[in-house]
Amino acid sequence: MDSLTQIALGSAVTMAVMGRRTAAWKPALWGAIAGTLPDLDAFIDHGDAVLNMVLHRGESHALFYLTLFAPLLAWGVSRLHGEGALFRRWWLALWLALVTHPLLDTMTVYGTQLLLPFSNHPFGVGSVFIIDPAYTLPLIVGVVWALSAPRTGLRANAIGLLLSSAYLAWSVAAQHHVAQVARDSLRQQGIAADRLLVTPAPFNTVLWRVVAMGPTQYAEGHYSLLDEGRAIDWRRYTRGAALAERHAGVEGLRRMAAFTHGFFRVLEDGGRLYVTDLRMGQEPHYTFHFDLGTEAERANGPRASRLQGMRIDVAQGLDWLWRRLWGERVAPPGLRAQAD
Repeated sequence: MDSLTQIALGSAVTMAVMGRRTAAWKPALWGAIAGTLPDLDAFIDHGDAVLNMVLHRGESHALFYLTLFAPLLAWGVSRLHGEGALFRRWWLALWLALVTHPLLDTMTVYGTQLLLPFSNHPFGVGSVFIIDPAYTLPLIVGVVWALSAPRTGLRANAIGLLLSSAYLAWSVAAQHHVAQVARDSLRQQGIAADRLLVTPAPFNTVLWRVVAMGPTQYAEGHYSLLDEGRAIDWRRYTRGAALAERHAGVEGLRRMAAFTHGFFRVLEDGGRLYVTDLRMGQEPHYTFHFDLGTEAERANGPRASRLQGMRIDVAQGLDWLWRRLWGERVAPPGLRAQAD
């Protein structure tokens, strides 16, 4: 999730655990810091765009390492404030602030390696977008209330945590419903699919994007909970299966295939090989689209991949998002020129 959300969650959790045992600003401050620390790995440059992606949310997001770090952080904080008697309480509060960061990240589709060093599997529920005001605002209101009105603020903070947690539960239920609608629609339209991805469109859990991967093609569609009827308008695209098989030994492609759980496409343009993460973005605009170089470049040894921008026009995108969310059947910006 975005940094503001993680700061708000860290503060809210730490304040809830510490209660009135110390001044409210202390758990708010240290909870915000603990909620931010795991994302400092984003500043590490591995010299390769694909590596920068797949190694983010790695060791710094592992529950094992964060659990080991929590007592050290709690010891430092409790000594700094002369609250050695509250060490165990600080330990619990800051441990929760640390581990709720990757647990919340797991609710997005990106991929969080929670179980390192025992497993590097990237977990991703994909039921919330990376920025969702409906989740974040209750946390912010609760924390601000707790800081400004200590007598009633702790209750407000607890309510904020409850509402935000309930929203996550709602997102999973909505995702499950849309997945069933998508499966029914695929079956009715005779579209073969090996795997299905259901993720929310930006900033909400009313409009959902669905990707169905087949042997040689993938299909993309959108479904709003406000749509009339349950039919999904599917658009089909080539996934570059033959190219992927031919270049399976290319390091960047191999890593992307594993990290995306198979939701990727491969294409060749001007002799250059490209791989795209189909989970984040929508046709024809994707956040993670990588240039893996030419065959001649790769023959000379390992070649660093490069991230290529495929950004959507923000004004057009927001206009489409608003209209489609309310059930209007309108194609995403730039789509018609890209579809097969």
